[in-house]
Amino acid sequence: MSTADRSQILNGIRRSLRRGELSADGLQAAQDRLRQPPRGPIVARAQLGQADRVALFCQWAEFNNATIARVGAAEVPSEVTAFLARNNLPASIAMAPSPQLDGYDWAGQKMLSIRRGRGEGSDQVSVTGAFAGIAETGTLVMASGPDHPVSLNLLPDTHIVVLREADIVGGYEDVWGRLRERYGKDRMPRTVNTITGPSRTGDIEQTIELGAHGPRRMHILVVRE
Repeated sequence: MSTADRSQILNGIRRSLRRGELSADGLQAAQDRLRQPPRGPIVARAQLGQADRVALFCQWAEFNNATIARVGAAEVPSEVTAFLARNNLPASIAMAPSPQLDGYDWAGQKMLSIRRGRGEGSDQVSVTGAFAGIAETGTLVMASGPDHPVSLNLLPDTHIVVLREADIVGGYEDVWGRLRERYGKDRMPRTVNTITGPSRTGDIEQTIELGAHGPRRMHILVVRE
């Protein structure tokens, strides 16, 4: 976006707020902020060593109604199959077409049917990776793209997420820094979803109901490096 285009947009916003035209100094200040975004507040409870961050993430994820399995990379496919069996779910998954997920040995799960691609209304279980996990709140961060269709986060009743320990960060500000580093300036993913446990609502009589607007069940595989 050119300086003239940015100035036009900012001046349009200011006129709607009845603040007058943006001065040259004001435009420069806005451009400086966009070029070097300031970090927001940092929550102290998540400023921990990596092992403690992982433990805090798991603690908060379970508090928010997700289930956790701590596994090695070689155990990922078998844990997915075992989770389906434990919960009486069909041995059929819709999986994100992700190089990370393709790196696991799915061929060893002879009874597991895998379809790679976007989510469909008939899917009962999806398997995706995650861009990051936030220890501060037990939140998962999903970045959309060809390797991670957003529909897999929302349509199936059960969402299984494969999260590497190395991708667990302290707080939200760490995620925005990682996104800028991964995608580059002005090249952010179309959608960034933050997901804290399975979908739920307390709108009716303040009673929590799971699965109100998305998956009612979330299982997170935290993978040791």
